[in-house]
Amino acid sequence: MDPTGQVKGSSETVKLSYMIDVRRMQVLRAVVATGSVTAAAADLGYTPSAVSQQVAALEKEAGIALLERVGRGVRPTAAGRLLTEHAAIIGQQLAEAETALADLRAGRTGRLAIGYFATAGATLMAPALARLRQAYPGVRVDLRMTDPADPLPAVTQGRIDLAIVVRSPDRPPEGVHLVHLLDDPYRAALPKGHRLASKRVVDLIDLADEPWVGSECPGPCLDVILDGCAAAGFQPNVVARSEDYATAQGFVAAGLGVSLIPELGLTNRHPGVVMRKIRNPEPVRAIQAAVRQTSLGQPALDGLLAALRHAATD
Repeated sequence: MDPTGQVKGSSETVKLSYMIDVRRMQVLRAVVATGSVTAAAADLGYTPSAVSQQVAALEKEAGIALLERVGRGVRPTAAGRLLTEHAAIIGQQLAEAETALADLRAGRTGRLAIGYFATAGATLMAPALARLRQAYPGVRVDLRMTDPADPLPAVTQGRIDLAIVVRSPDRPPEGVHLVHLLDDPYRAALPKGHRLASKRVVDLIDLADEPWVGSECPGPCLDVILDGCAAAGFQPNVVARSEDYATAQGFVAAGLGVSLIPELGLTNRHPGVVMRKIRNPEPVRAIQAAVRQTSLGQPALDGLLAALRHAATD
């Protein structure tokens, strides 16, 4: 580029076009509205010299005269009127943008993408969203059913703002903040009339020789069960697998085997199944909310976290 603002090529010289400064357009608008540089300077809080310099720079950018003298004042040329009209539109749009941004910062508007798994929906998500809607009615919520095994990449990549996860609290991924909501203990699902149904609490080892109905897909929830069985000294003999807790209860009621089902999965209990507490050990899955650390402090998101904690305590 040479000092005149031109880029020289091998066969031709290309002249650069400069963008018009929108702040200078607003200065021009003030001059046109008041009819003089002095009056515009008083309104803007500038010196008359500064206003003249801004208008001169704008004329240089536009490549055409924008004002002409009339007596002691000035009036716009055709180009000046054109830019003044656009300056008014831009000024209105900037004001609207500032208002929208203030609403977003305050949590009055915006969008939250939320991932949750089925058993967390009715118990945690539904009451939390009702509470969020009361506090932030202008925030749009985008709900997505996710696999509890691996929703965290969607959080770290910004595709969702919050995910309900089953996760060990001592292993948070980099850049992710985990908020513990509740511990969800597993219960032994037994057919009515089972030899252990009369007990109030069942030792996990007592289920070692039983056929099992699998209630969890591979992932952190199944890991909780397998880790508990390993701690008790056995590996479960799974003879049937289910995709959901309701079906698992049906298999148990039919006498196919016993199963472990978390308390959150027992909103609809099968009449042919009895549930018993487990000990030595009691498998428990930790349910947490995962958000990006950089998102903390956003009013609507913080409000949702508070609503989830409230729903968990209830």
